[in-house]
Amino acid sequence: MTAAAQDQWRLLDVQSHDTRLTQIAHRQRTLPAHARITELEGKLSGIDDEMVVARTAATDAARELAKAEGDVEQVRQRVARNQARLDAGQGSAKDLQAIQHELESLANRQSVLEDAELEVMERQEAAQTAVAAATTRREAVTAEIAEAAAERDKELAALSAEADAEKRDRENAAAGIPKDLLALYERIRETNHGVGAAKLYQRRCEACRITLPPSDLARIRAAAENAVVRCEECSRILVRTAESGL
Repeated sequence: MTAAAQDQWRLLDVQSHDTRLTQIAHRQRTLPAHARITELEGKLSGIDDEMVVARTAATDAARELAKAEGDVEQVRQRVARNQARLDAGQGSAKDLQAIQHELESLANRQSVLEDAELEVMERQEAAQTAVAAATTRREAVTAEIAEAAAERDKELAALSAEADAEKRDRENAAAGIPKDLLALYERIRETNHGVGAAKLYQRRCEACRITLPPSDLARIRAAAENAVVRCEECSRILVRTAESGL
């Protein structure tokens, strides 16, 4: 393939813009805010799991407490009825003695039930405290995520604007370059990590950074000025300049 030397030089400008666009895209993907948001979202997920456990514990405790309160109330009512009968002296001496004995048993039963009720209340309070603490932490992490997302969006907007400017400059740089030369450059760039053309500088390919052997230099030196030459090592288009060292 042949192309005017100035058209080959313009490929370097196109490559410069393409390299910059690649760098911008990399920055867009690897902004620190991305990692920070991912970290915070993981933390938020952990807090949500804690809240599920705490809320479940609080619900279970509330159900247990309702049952415990009902059991205590039943015993209290029984105590009240028996005490009323005892105070009224209703029944025979044997009956009154039996009531007195039952009151003692009920007192013990009430004490046990009230202790159980207190234990359940303590568990419920602990679970509610855990829910409240998790809620507070969740709100704080959510605020951090919002702040990180705002910072990310700001940086992405700036990079997007920079990319748009680079694309316009790239279009201007590519305008007028022969289609076959530009197509060759694009094909090479697609299969060579985004680099399709490089300067031959001081006998070295600026793409693969390898100094060309004498045989390659002789070949390039003998090529016509408008010949499109390529690096034997990396296949990129080598653009000759006054600094090529030929």
